[in-house]
Amino acid sequence: MSKRKVFTAEQIVLKLREAEILLGQGKSVREAVRILEVSEQTYYR
Repeated sequence: MSKRKVFTAEQIVLKLREAEILLGQGKSVREAVRILEVSEQTYYR
């Protein structure tokens, strides 16, 4: 089992902004989270 990554609030905000850009470009949530290297569950949380 791998160690869990802990992100700062700033890093989370940046990832969410990147996700919004990717989703705006027509990518699916599944594609966006794969690019951002987070799980779909983490994205929705």
